[in-house]
Amino acid sequence: MQSQVEGGSVSLHQMKKPRSFCVDDVAAKQSMESAVREYAVPPAVEVPDADNTTTAMWVNAEQHPNDLLFAVPSGSGWRDITTTQFRDEVVEVAKGLAAAGIKPGDRVGLMSRTRYEWTVLDYAIWVAGAVTVPVYDTSSAEQIHWILSDSEAVAIITELDAHTKLVESIRDSVPQVANLWEIESDGLRKLKDAAKDFDGDIEERRLSAKADDVATIVYTSGTTGRPKGCELTHRNLVADIANVLPSVSSMFNDTSTTLMFLPLAHVLARIIQVGCVQARVQVGHIGNPADLVATLPGFRPTFLVAVPRVFEKVFNGAQQKAIDGGKGKIFDAAARTAIDYSRAMDTGGPGLLLKLKHGLFDKLVYSKIRTLMGGRCDKAISGGAPLGERLAHFFRGAGITVYEGYGLTETSPVISINLDDALRIGTVGKPTPGTSIRIADNGELLIKGPQVFKGYWHNQEATEESFNEDGWLKTGDVAEIDKDGYLKITGRIKEIIVTAGGKNVAPAPLEDVIRAHPLVGQALVIGDGKPFISALISLDPEALPSWLERHDRPADTTIADLVDDAEVRAEIDEAIASANATVSKAESIKTYRILSAALSQETGEVTPKQSVKRNVVLEKYAADFEAIYSS
Repeated sequence: MQSQVEGGSVSLHQMKKPRSFCVDDVAAKQSMESAVREYAVPPAVEVPDADNTTTAMWVNAEQHPNDLLFAVPSGSGWRDITTTQFRDEVVEVAKGLAAAGIKPGDRVGLMSRTRYEWTVLDYAIWVAGAVTVPVYDTSSAEQIHWILSDSEAVAIITELDAHTKLVESIRDSVPQVANLWEIESDGLRKLKDAAKDFDGDIEERRLSAKADDVATIVYTSGTTGRPKGCELTHRNLVADIANVLPSVSSMFNDTSTTLMFLPLAHVLARIIQVGCVQARVQVGHIGNPADLVATLPGFRPTFLVAVPRVFEKVFNGAQQKAIDGGKGKIFDAAARTAIDYSRAMDTGGPGLLLKLKHGLFDKLVYSKIRTLMGGRCDKAISGGAPLGERLAHFFRGAGITVYEGYGLTETSPVISINLDDALRIGTVGKPTPGTSIRIADNGELLIKGPQVFKGYWHNQEATEESFNEDGWLKTGDVAEIDKDGYLKITGRIKEIIVTAGGKNVAPAPLEDVIRAHPLVGQALVIGDGKPFISALISLDPEALPSWLERHDRPADTTIADLVDDAEVRAEIDEAIASANATVSKAESIKTYRILSAALSQETGEVTPKQSVKRNVVLEKYAADFEAIYSS
């Protein structure tokens, strides 16, 4: 891919990082105290009209045929896959799809956990000229039916027998689904065997998809209503990641490795996949996130991509291990030092005493955390939900810099991200090259850029509602832009709580602080139209066993048994106090209820990216809500 920059044509790896500029000249001259209303960054890359998501894969296979691109489990280790081997396997599977009747533009469902075959099939669908429709492996029969029927998918590929049975249970009501292959039942081999029956030109198929053609329809997991299918084009995906890669080359380069454990059905993992293929980062896959800790030492990634909950669990797990070993005070001191050290990095650098303390705790604590993450991982990307500022400072102070970003399914997904030479903890970075951001009069963040989706599949009304009259995408998020162009998300428009006294309260910042406590699984701050703010708290079932052991409680004690437990409530009181310390008295949480069960994706209260479905929880636990405000 070539890009015109300053009158010259250069490759992605040669390109200079773009200089950002402020759209509003007046805003650019405002003082530090004044909010910037609009900010934009010029593009680093322009995607040619003839390119698509497979272009970089082809270029790499031809120019770097022996570079390692993937690693697949083999016995007790890993087997390497080169760029050429990956391309050849993709082509073979693509021919099989074409031989089975998949035509350019056809939608093909893909329901599987994260694994190498997911990526092979995704690219094979693209090479065949078709459109991938991801389906979460945790989806119910009803959800599968909606996605397959709404997208008019003509085929679906599942992973496990359980997935296949779910599809078969609704097969009669989606008659257009003519083909079904199962990965664990030799589905890829069957497709490769069928490749010999394809007498067309697969290269012609691959090139038939142009930049503005739809590459994938991603159904929003959404916290309300039926999922809507986001039409993302090849240009959306390629422009989104290609414009970021030059500025995160410390992670995305041909000597880097990463473990993919987030669901590839989610657009965050998907865009990282596209970026790794383009930048020739070697990728390993983990289908079960619970296997991550055991896999890290053997694979030794140089960076990871995760949602904030993963970082919270790493911190909480290390803290809990220290407490269990009688070293809780040492860990707490180390955590404070890491946070202070990181903050000092932004204010002239740490002093001598802080350096000495940091060096001591590096040997005692931080090095052990880095070893837990494989020993080579010094960077990570966080997205999908807000990352607490203290947590980001802790990890940077411990030697692992977390690059927090922000985006939506509708923006492919990256809108902004912290970069190698532009990182500000507490923000989600500057807009990516080619992206313009604006703050509307009501505080809502608006977006323009090449990554903004084509629209919602078969839903013109929802598409029109998602843009304002000037063509800006409405994100639904409340945000601020500082004088340097860094973006900070402060809440959701629809989630802003207005108390009976007229006080506006953003629940997300309070929830983030509460959720950082090791015992807390999820937190829901409530109080819209009520006289005061309160919260519903669910305990973390993974943290429960060690807590029960430390407090000499029976191992079979349930969450329901602990709802009114004095010691549990004392710990939750601490979490609530920490959250309240970040806001005014009028915004603080006055009381809370501990729920009788954990909130989870399996029970329907949490989305795949771990966002709480507020309406579902409030309906399910209406009695707890009423009890708060009737007492």
